[in-house]
Amino acid sequence: MAYSASGLTLVGGSSAQRMWIYTTADAIADVNTEDYFLEAIDMIRKNDVITVVSSTGGTPVVSHAYCNQSDGTNIDIINGVAITNTDSD
Repeated sequence: MAYSASGLTLVGGSSAQRMWIYTTADAIADVNTEDYFLEAIDMIRKNDVITVVSSTGGTPVVSHAYCNQSDGTNIDIINGVAITNTDSD
């Protein structure tokens, strides 16, 4: 699949740094690919934080990432850190 603008939501932030949530059925490996967010290059800035909720195969994976390149031509996010969950009750 590919980036979908309807999955990107601005949570908050300032002129220096913002936080986004992105929800997609794409695998996190696809989301981490350079220029995946190319259509959003005018919105996502370098060092913006993105919480990605991907659900390939029906199992949600939540990851924290940030934009490490947004130079007007290319955009890239780090691979991110998956948030693990344990429900022991």
